[in-house]
Amino acid sequence: MRGFPELADVFRAYGPAYRQSHEMPLRQRRAMRAIEICRTALLGGHVDECDQCGALKISYNSCRNRHCPKCQCLDKERWLEARKRDLLPSRYFHVVFTLPDLLRPLALRNQKVLYQLLFRASSETLKELSEDPRHLGAEIGFIALLHTWSQALMDHPHLHCIVTAGGLSLDGRQWIPCKGEFLIHVKVLSRLFRGKLLAYLKEAYEKARLAFPGKIASLKEKKVFNALLNDLYEKEWVVYCKPPFQSPQTVMDYLARYTHRVAISNDRLVKLKDGKITFRYRDRNHNDQIRLMTLDASEFIRRFLLHILPDGFVKIRHYGILSTRNRKTKLVQCKALLGVHHHTDQDQEKTKVPWEDLLEQITGVDPRICPYCGKGKMVLKEVLDPTALPLPP
Repeated sequence: MRGFPELADVFRAYGPAYRQSHEMPLRQRRAMRAIEICRTALLGGHVDECDQCGALKISYNSCRNRHCPKCQCLDKERWLEARKRDLLPSRYFHVVFTLPDLLRPLALRNQKVLYQLLFRASSETLKELSEDPRHLGAEIGFIALLHTWSQALMDHPHLHCIVTAGGLSLDGRQWIPCKGEFLIHVKVLSRLFRGKLLAYLKEAYEKARLAFPGKIASLKEKKVFNALLNDLYEKEWVVYCKPPFQSPQTVMDYLARYTHRVAISNDRLVKLKDGKITFRYRDRNHNDQIRLMTLDASEFIRRFLLHILPDGFVKIRHYGILSTRNRKTKLVQCKALLGVHHHTDQDQEKTKVPWEDLLEQITGVDPRICPYCGKGKMVLKEVLDPTALPLPP
């Protein structure tokens, strides 16, 4: 094993025993298996040969699973390139909507429903309040990113929203900038968010869209469920508005760190020994100090699997003037009002960056140059077929 373990090492060592002793959804089994065999001979690959020195280099294929810590890099860079074209010369706010503790057991067992409601209630809250003349009176744009974990890998569903500090007037004729240090007061955001999410949650219960297995079985009773809603109505919900990003570059720096994150990256793993995994985490209760946590392998795997999203669930969404349907109309209008050149689809196609150039930008190493002699170019010599059985659909 290498000096430091990877998530794949944990799954290879302890995954088989965990799968035998735990009932798991198919999506979790698929994700575990994909991460285990990522960049190994089991997935196939290719052999390149240097056209100068004749050296051979074997490269194995990636699993491309969105929960794999080794497979997000190029996808993230392509996504960021696309987002650069959407940025406006404006400040941007960072707003975080968090599901309260009392809802987490229900959300964990109804991920698709509750996460959809989190997106819906948060987006409607931002749009409704920003279009109100008492606040801004304009249509804003924002990107919403779902994270479901805490630093200790516990379930902690929350939505990061990157919001334009201004918007297109409702008649579409002018750009209205936000004048204050915050878009909307967090208490106003929090209370509307709470009302919307609980109303949608009650609707989901009445339409029998929620499941109540195991420890939350009692919530199936209407009396108990209504009591939970009442408790949630009486609590102040956490909506956090961070200081605004002052330039488009600081927005890109943030997005580069957060958009394609998985629950834990390989560089946070410290030790894998005697059935225990040690990893670094940031302790929010002690001024973000970096500490070490050690868990039994079974508990570590359990916590990681909490964050395998439902199949097909979209965790990055665009709203308002940044939404797909408005990108070619309202966003173009905003750019014109702000004096920004708009890149057409043809421009974007011409500037599409090959994956080799992206990898060179990230690592500083050109994968086309021979790593042995440093002079020749690597030329495909042979394709290696996968040896593993196909992953379940």
